[in-house]
Amino acid sequence: MSSRSDPTGRESGSLARRIREVAERLGEARLMEVCGTHTVSLFRSGVRSLLPAGVRLISGPGCPVCVTSQGYIDAACALASRPEVTICTYGDMIRVPGRQGSLAEQRARGARVLVVYSARDALRHAEANRDRQVVFLAVGFETTAPATALTVLEARSRGLENFSVLSAHKLVVPAMLALLSADDVRVDGFLCPGHVSVVIGSEAYRPVAERHRRACVVAGFEPEQMLLGILRLLEQLARGEADVENVYSAAVSPGGNPQALAVLDRVFEPADAVWRAMGTIPASGLELRESYRPLDARFRFDLELGEDYDPPGCRCGEVIQGKVEPEECALFGTECTPARPVGPCMVSSEGTCAAWHKYGGLATRSRS
Repeated sequence: MSSRSDPTGRESGSLARRIREVAERLGEARLMEVCGTHTVSLFRSGVRSLLPAGVRLISGPGCPVCVTSQGYIDAACALASRPEVTICTYGDMIRVPGRQGSLAEQRARGARVLVVYSARDALRHAEANRDRQVVFLAVGFETTAPATALTVLEARSRGLENFSVLSAHKLVVPAMLALLSADDVRVDGFLCPGHVSVVIGSEAYRPVAERHRRACVVAGFEPEQMLLGILRLLEQLARGEADVENVYSAAVSPGGNPQALAVLDRVFEPADAVWRAMGTIPASGLELRESYRPLDARFRFDLELGEDYDPPGCRCGEVIQGKVEPEECALFGTECTPARPVGPCMVSSEGTCAAWHKYGGLATRSRS
């Protein structure tokens, strides 16, 4: 196991020069940033413009809203149409188009749909409105799942019978392994997500390195952190290695956060989950354990999640798998814009299409 840590005092220019030196020996390298926050940070900071043409950054399935299946969106909209139900959701979810419209459109028709900032906000609303059924749309990776788990425990301890959770929580590593097993996307190394890694730890990526021989580096979101992560990936490739490194050691430990992992294990269990355009990935989702089923909206309301679906012409499913870049979608910037999104990648603040549209994907690729 690599024990390298995060050095201090590194300047972006110096790191960029070292990246160019290593890249000259390698030729082309395709690196996937798994995290949606990395995607946005790489654009916003200008890091992409510092990279040589041979170093290609491709986005992966790291935007929680983007990977949420169409069946889940449709089920949430169906729930919202029930007169006794209030839906509590994070803001990005409200505008994702479903086959019967979005949650925002449901709200315009009179449905009770509230934007909240945490699962506990939804719980407070349920406590203050005991005459209504309050359903929290639990979307996100391991970063937000512990907060949902704690809220479920609190709801049960308070005896709140009008609160439930519709879980779409997902696990990052099974998706990475599924991408590599599909063998139709070239990924030479992974820039692994900082926030998720705080919970699961850097060693969670060991199967990616050992089973598929792909380099993995955990990095934070500051420009120097991301550049350092990219440099370490390229150095591994130049040496012909596939290891797990952590340049975000100030926040990420090898084993992760034991308290967060313990509460996840107490409340949730791994389950097969449908990812947008990726199909069902075994043990890649989190569902409430049987003892917490009374707080599971799927069982409380006898919900069936329908089939996955992409709107005609939308290539979000390919974008989140690194198969195409947003500009390759005929709808990008024309029929599909942040004001009138067709797919979730243009809706979410962490979506690849939204980042390209806001920060100029074409311009940032003009590198020497």
